[in-house]
Amino acid sequence: MLAYGVLLGAITLAGCGATSTRETQRNAAALVTVTATTTSISPTIVPPSPTLRSTPTLPPTVTPTPTPTATPTPTPTSLPPTRIAVIGDYGLAGEPAAQVASLVKGWNPDVIITLGDNNYPHGASSTIDQNVGQYYHDFIAPYNGRFGAGSDRNRFFPVLGNHDWEAAGAKPYLDYFTLPDNERYYAVTAGSVRLFALDSYPEEPDGVSPDSRQAVWLRQALEQSTACWNIVYMHHAPFSSGLHGSSEWMQWPFQAWGADAVLGGHDHHYERIMRDGLPYIVNGLGGGARYPVGKPVAGSVVQYRAQHGAMLIEATSGGISFQFVTHTGETIDTYEQQQPCRDRGP
Repeated sequence: MLAYGVLLGAITLAGCGATSTRETQRNAAALVTVTATTTSISPTIVPPSPTLRSTPTLPPTVTPTPTPTATPTPTPTSLPPTRIAVIGDYGLAGEPAAQVASLVKGWNPDVIITLGDNNYPHGASSTIDQNVGQYYHDFIAPYNGRFGAGSDRNRFFPVLGNHDWEAAGAKPYLDYFTLPDNERYYAVTAGSVRLFALDSYPEEPDGVSPDSRQAVWLRQALEQSTACWNIVYMHHAPFSSGLHGSSEWMQWPFQAWGADAVLGGHDHHYERIMRDGLPYIVNGLGGGARYPVGKPVAGSVVQYRAQHGAMLIEATSGGISFQFVTHTGETIDTYEQQQPCRDRGP
C-alpha cells in the first residue's frame, strides 16, 4: 500500500514541474521497485466469456411424393402346346400297324389314346403284347412285356372295344394296362386338354344309356372340368356312315354336358361329322382291315378309307386342331377351333 501511494505522489508532482533531479531519480528508483513488486503479483485473469453462436435453423427437408407407377397388367402365361396321337382299331400285328406306329412316334406326342379294339382277334392274353407292346411299349408304364423298356410314366390311354371284351371280363386288357379309376372309364389331363375315356360296349357293368351310372359320372366330370378343352372318346362311334353305322345307344348329350369333341372307332374308316357345331370323328384306320363307307349320315363332311393312318390333336389354351394323316404323310382332313381358354369351374 505504501509503495502504491508513493507512486501516485510522484506522478502528481511530476505533473506540476517542481520535482528536482535527485527526487526524480529517487522516485524513478522507487517506481522501479514498485513496478518490480507489482509484476511479482500474479493477477487473476478472468477469460472473456465466449461468444455464443446460434445454430441457424434450416428449413425442413420436403421429400417429394413420388408419382405412382401404374402396375402393368400381367400377361397370362399360355400353357405349352399339347400333342395327342389318336389310333383306332389298330391291335393287329403286321405291316399296317407298324406303319401307323412309325407315323405316330414320329410326332413325338405327349400321350397316345386309342379308340378300342386293341387286341385282335379275341382279346387274349397270348396276343396282347404282340399287338400292342411291340409297337407302343415305350409309352406304357408299367410295362412288363418282352419288347424292351417301358416309359417312366404312363402315356398310353386306351378304351375297351368289342374285341377286347371277347375275353372273359376283358381280363387280359385290364391286367395288361394300368389305368385310373375302374380302368373301364376314366379321365386324365394332358396339358390344356381333359380326356374322358368311356366304355361303349353294351355289356358294360355300369351301363351305356344316357342315364346310366357311367353317364352320370361323365356329366359330373365334364361339369367340374376346368380344362380348356374337353374330349370324349370311346370305341362305338355315336354317328357313322360306315359298315356298322351309328351306335344310337351312345348318342348322349355330350355338347350340353361340356364336350368339345367326340371321338369313336369301330368302323374302319375316317370320317368327320358335324352336329350343331360339335365334331364327331370316326377313326378306325389304325391297322385292322379297312371297311367300305356307305351313304353319308347327316352332317358328314369328310369320308376316307384308302390308307391306314392316325390322328394328331394339337392344343393350346387358345386353340385346338384335329388332323387325320395317312402313314405316307398325306393330310386328309384338318379341323380347328380357335377361342380363349374357358373357365368351366363348378
